[in-house]
Amino acid sequence: MPAYFVTGTDTDAGKTLASAGLLARARRAGQTTLGLKPIASGSEATPEGLRNADALALQAQSAPAADSSRDQAVAYATINPFAFAPAIAPHLAARRAGAEVQLAELTAWLRPLLALERDLTLVEGAGGWRVPLNEGEDLAELALAMELPVLLVVGLRLGCLSHARLTAEAVRADGLHLAGWIGSLVDPAFAADDALYRDNLATLTRTLPAPCLGVIPRLPAGDPRAMAAAAADYLELPDAH
Repeated sequence: MPAYFVTGTDTDAGKTLASAGLLARARRAGQTTLGLKPIASGSEATPEGLRNADALALQAQSAPAADSSRDQAVAYATINPFAFAPAIAPHLAARRAGAEVQLAELTAWLRPLLALERDLTLVEGAGGWRVPLNEGEDLAELALAMELPVLLVVGLRLGCLSHARLTAEAVRADGLHLAGWIGSLVDPAFAADDALYRDNLATLTRTLPAPCLGVIPRLPAGDPRAMAAAAADYLELPDAH
C-alpha cells in the first residue's frame, strides 16, 4: 500500500498541516489512512502521558484503528512511540529525558505498521531532512531503511528556494525517490507581492524534480480537524508507486 516519508525544508515548514491535509483528502475519497510521527519534541503532559499536538493532528486523520472497527481511533502510542517535552531538536530532547532513540527501534516499530492494509500511510519526520536522531544516526535514515518515497513540504518564505533545492538534492543523493512537493505559506509577507510570489512558485515548479501536489495558503488557526479539511481543498494525492 502507498506509504511516504514527509520531510520539510526546515522546522515549522508546515509538515503536519500538509500531512493531515493529505490524509483528510484520502479519507474524503473513501480511503483508509494512517499518519505516523516516530519522534516528537514539544509535547505536553496530560493524564494519559506526554502528548504532541502534531501527532494528535495525525491521529485525528487516521482511520480505521489498526485492529478494530472503522469508527475507533488509532491508539496514540501507535502514532507516536517517542514523545519528549522540550521543544528542541529530538535527539537533544531525548538526551534531557535520559533517553536515546535508535534507528533499529524505529524500524521495528514501523515495519508492521507499513504491512497494514492502508490506502495511504504517511510517516512525518521532525524538522528538516538532516535532523539528528542520535549522535550517530539521522531521522532520514528511517526513510532509507524502509525505502520510502519522500514528500517535501516547502515552507514558503524568504530563503525557501535554496532550502527546497538543497533538500531535494539531499533526498536524491541518499538514493530515495522524491514523489512530490507541497508549498505551505508560513510567512504571509512572502505573498504580499503577488507577482513575485508567483515567480517563486514557478521557480520551485521548474527546479524541483517532482510534481507539485498543491500550495496551502495561510489558514486561520483553529481546530486541527477543520484545518486539515481546509488544507485538503488545496491538495492532490500523490500517484501510487
